Amino acid sequence: MTTQPRAKHPLIGELSAEFLGTAILILFGCGVVAQVVAGGFPKSLSAGDHNSIAFGWGLGVTMAVFVAGRLSGAHLNPAVTVALTVFKGFDRRKVFPYIGAQFAGAFVGALIVRFVYADQIAAVDPGHTRATQGIFSTSPGTGVSVLTAFADQIVGTAILVMVVLAVTTVGNNPPLANMAPLIIGFLVVGIGMAWGTNAGYAINPARDFGPRLASWITGYSDAMYSANGPELYFWVPIVAPLIGGLVGVRCSSSESSVTCPPRSNCRRKSASPNPPH
Repeated sequence: MTTQPRAKHPLIGELSAEFLGTAILILFGCGVVAQVVAGGFPKSLSAGDHNSIAFGWGLGVTMAVFVAGRLSGAHLNPAVTVALTVFKGFDRRKVFPYIGAQFAGAFVGALIVRFVYADQIAAVDPGHTRATQGIFSTSPGTGVSVLTAFADQIVGTAILVMVVLAVTTVGNNPPLANMAPLIIGFLVVGIGMAWGTNAGYAINPARDFGPRLASWITGYSDAMYSANGPELYFWVPIVAPLIGGLVGVRCSSSESSVTCPPRSNCRRKSASPNPPH
């Protein structure tokens, strides 16, 4: 009988997966928004529209989960990590390292988008104003209050987490393991199409604040404010998704295995000993 050697530093691998997965998510997500905005939307649809943005983010999630799922469980989202820690027994010692890796990955991914698209952004918005800030971070839609945006982020994140748990739980007869990332990607597409205009469906504190910080340090002086006024807004896509993630897990009766890395101390009631990715 032979045994496979165990990694000496499994946490490093998990954090690397969270960092790289979140960076890939941002490269696809912020990248598609940059293409649409810099391409002249809404005057010209040649570079895409809201639907292409929704599918770009969804495909980014799919690719990110494929990359990170096996090593870390592909949280890719502090709201997921916190919710699983509170309700599903995820190892508390890994919470801050996971969240740090997620924020770092989002920040680096956004810096790459900012650098590669710098010429086109400067061409359409040389002052780096709120007109192109949406490439990197979210803000309330026209006429939408901060309170409504806050509620929107709670609902959107709750939907995300609740459905992800349903899709990745063995007892729910989920899709085949290699199909789960694609289904989760379609879930994000659906959220974008159904909940996209109120507040930009950040549904992920790292996805929003990492790129927001990257844009702020590279010339977007209004990055921390609402596009509709002088209110500080950066905190909304941080706090509201954390609440929404807790609501989503609480509303779910599922025991998920996908969101716990293979070597973590998660409590599992699933028949599968490992994440399906």
